[in-house]
Amino acid sequence: MAHALRLSQRGLGNVWPNPAVGCVIVRDGVIVGRGWTQSGGRPHAERVALDQAGVLARDATAYVTLEPCAHIGKTPPCAVGLVEAGVKRVVSAMTDPDPRVAGRGHAILRDAGVEVVEGVSEDRARALQAGFLSRVTHGRPFVTLKLASSFDGRIATADGESQWITGPLARQHVHAMRMTHDAIMVGGGTARADLPALNVRGFHTPTQPVRIIASSRALPDLAAEGAEHGAIWQVSGAVDNIMTDLAARGITRLFCEGGGVLAASLLRADMVDQVMGYTAGVMIGADGRASIGSLALQHLSDAPRFDLAETCPIGPDLFHRWVRRQD
Repeated sequence: MAHALRLSQRGLGNVWPNPAVGCVIVRDGVIVGRGWTQSGGRPHAERVALDQAGVLARDATAYVTLEPCAHIGKTPPCAVGLVEAGVKRVVSAMTDPDPRVAGRGHAILRDAGVEVVEGVSEDRARALQAGFLSRVTHGRPFVTLKLASSFDGRIATADGESQWITGPLARQHVHAMRMTHDAIMVGGGTARADLPALNVRGFHTPTQPVRIIASSRALPDLAAEGAEHGAIWQVSGAVDNIMTDLAARGITRLFCEGGGVLAASLLRADMVDQVMGYTAGVMIGADGRASIGSLALQHLSDAPRFDLAETCPIGPDLFHRWVRRQD
């Protein structure tokens, strides 16, 4: 299952609106097939692994990071495919909350005489499926807020100079994080001031993230769509309505960067699931532009709080990731 979970990560940012799933098929202690959800969401991980295993799938055990699908879409159900291949045992990490599945995949397997073991490495699987789970159960994407700032929390000087506060290794790390998200969102002010490319550079990726600009005003031309750039969507309105709309369009993982106003609006709406911070050892001072706009707090107890999940140096800078505090 650990191997299947690592495989599932390869689909993050490339398979929406589908979940990123990994599958490993083992027979007599030997891996005979493995797969992960392919770019665009199909073929599914189980189908890739079964095709690789061929006849060796008979009497084998399949380790899957999410309950095999049970509904007929553009492809036949994976649960049926596993049965037809003669797999004798399926170990899954978690049940699929999608109403079209929600236990039916496991039921198909059991009804066919396949042994099913559930809940193996479920916590790890849920963490990797956070975007899919958020879209299905909460009707909004999983939101990452990225902040690159000076030691004193500034993202630019008073006149707007911001390139570069952090070093090249930190910026490379940001591109790696962009690659695991379906879309990148910035505010209109950032789009107009910086004309950001909002794409993944320095890494091979099957698809580029969708570029989302949150603004009701006319925007300048960004880089044209193409192989190196994702589609451009302009959105406006209340944050919760924007998130509902993005989920309806299939976005599961949203990477928000650029703009203290946007950051504040997301935090005020309680829409931030994790914060990725990149802090440089430079001081800009109180006249610099704050990384987060006004939250209009009356009491410290009302401040959004997050729990530290990981931290590490990246070149001369510090990376720290914080997750939503669970009350």
